[in-house]
Amino acid sequence: MNGGVTSDVPDVFDPRRYAEGVPHAAYRQLRDTRPVAWQDEYEVLGWPAGPGFWAVTRHADVVRVLKDTRTFSSRLGATQIRDPDPDDLPFIRRMMLNQDPPEHGKLRRLVSRAFTPGRTDRFEGRVRERARNLLEAAVRHARREGDGVLDLVATVTDDYALLNLSDLLGVPKSDRGLLLDWTERVIAYQDPDEAHKAVRGPDGLPVNPRSPAMLGEMCAYARELAEYKRRHPSDDIMTALAHAAGDGTRLSGPELEMFFFLLTVAGNDTVRSAAPGGFLALAQDAQSQQMLPALKLEAAVEELLRHHPPVLSFRRTVAEDTELAGQRLRTGDKIVVFHASANHDERVFSDPHRLDLTRHPNPHVSFGDGPHVCLGAHFARLQLRVLHEEALRILPPYRLASPPRRLVSHFINGLKSLELQVD
Repeated sequence: MNGGVTSDVPDVFDPRRYAEGVPHAAYRQLRDTRPVAWQDEYEVLGWPAGPGFWAVTRHADVVRVLKDTRTFSSRLGATQIRDPDPDDLPFIRRMMLNQDPPEHGKLRRLVSRAFTPGRTDRFEGRVRERARNLLEAAVRHARREGDGVLDLVATVTDDYALLNLSDLLGVPKSDRGLLLDWTERVIAYQDPDEAHKAVRGPDGLPVNPRSPAMLGEMCAYARELAEYKRRHPSDDIMTALAHAAGDGTRLSGPELEMFFFLLTVAGNDTVRSAAPGGFLALAQDAQSQQMLPALKLEAAVEELLRHHPPVLSFRRTVAEDTELAGQRLRTGDKIVVFHASANHDERVFSDPHRLDLTRHPNPHVSFGDGPHVCLGAHFARLQLRVLHEEALRILPPYRLASPPRRLVSHFINGLKSLELQVD
């Protein structure tokens, strides 16, 4: 699978590697020997080659990159490893994720008025009822089938994440399947199982799923939903975003469309990836699973997030010549931080591959760091805590029934199936 990386530098670019599991041995080798290492960006899975990038794997360096927005820009080349088409950059830069201060801060302050812990906490009752209903139905089905095996992804976590997000956004029940389709189009584009959904341009190459051509349908829907919420307000995020704030300011149409896209994809897939990842960790560690009822779940959730971060990598572009971990970086260089590597850095976490549900402190970067730290982290944590609380009541002790099927992606740490034995 090596596409040109020199033999003494492990390849952590190839998305196919991640279908076999997060490449922790490769990450450790990079942390120990080349914490800022060049990676070739070769053609893979039908996607064209790129110019290559610097992989950043140590915790301290990852945090520096995420915090230092002046040197490491989200705006110059956006935040995905693949370079966007230059013609698409103005569109992509409408999204808060692909902006730098001060523009990023102005937009974040505006949307933060709608996305407050107080607002998201009001959904806890609904989230808890959904967790209970999904888990109970999954257990009943597993026992009715006679083998006591349930696929947590198919029967619980996919629907749990999607329906919770739909409630928070205020998306009507009839339209919720659209959110799943849009999320999979953007997140799973590297996975061969999703190849049939790829759209190809006149040159025969796949079209970037984040391009304006591919997001037109979602943007149009966001406009329609915002207009509906102005006429029929309710207690949800889209209502809050569609109406002017107390000082009369309001998101522009393009800003609202791109924030809807960000919430739809990031808000769905964060929990959709982290939730089964936590159960996988517990299924592989019977002692930790047995200890869980006596522990503080907030701390346990943080450790599960550290162990299985939902996002594997994010890209920045060097905005001015600098040095990182002894490596000279030039303006325009592409640089990619690897969250799962930072979360297992022995310089910060003792015995990092051991699941320690009482670990403190736990400065993981699963939700990022710096000005771009995940805006929805509070709601994600709430969902994960509630799901484990209900699982403690409903699920019997569980173990892996078969190896999990992982998403082919170097971006999202996703599980396509997680079969648990619960009898």
